[in-house]
Amino acid sequence: MKALITLGSFFLIFVLAIPVNANANDELKQYFNSVASKVKATENADEKREILNESFQSLSNALNKILSSVLLSADDLVGIESFKATLQEKQNELEGINGYQYVQDAQLNSFADYVVQDMEQASALWTILVVVLIVLIVLLII
Repeated sequence: MKALITLGSFFLIFVLAIPVNANANDELKQYFNSVASKVKATENADEKREILNESFQSLSNALNKILSSVLLSADDLVGIESFKATLQEKQNELEGINGYQYVQDAQLNSFADYVVQDMEQASALWTILVVVLIVLIVLLII
């Protein structure tokens, strides 16, 4: 009986995982798009930088929580570390450090769009578990 319940549970998890993954990806895209919208709606360049910086920090904090609180497969760890590296590169570029050229004030709107596209592509590599966990943690942080 336990085997049947376990098998049924796994079946339901996998059947329901596809809509959950699609919803998680949509929520992640909404998060990135809302950041870009806030940047574009702001006139002051310092405020634009602050919005971008806070979004990078929120995602970084979410990733750190996932890394410290969840048992992950080697593939998940590689995906998260890769995404963290991409996130750090974007933050370095925004600040003009570690060999990156400083993003000029006039380019902040374009940079926000670029970050949205790049992060959406990077997020497509995650497993269902990682996407769902990150969305939940990011939503809790905001």
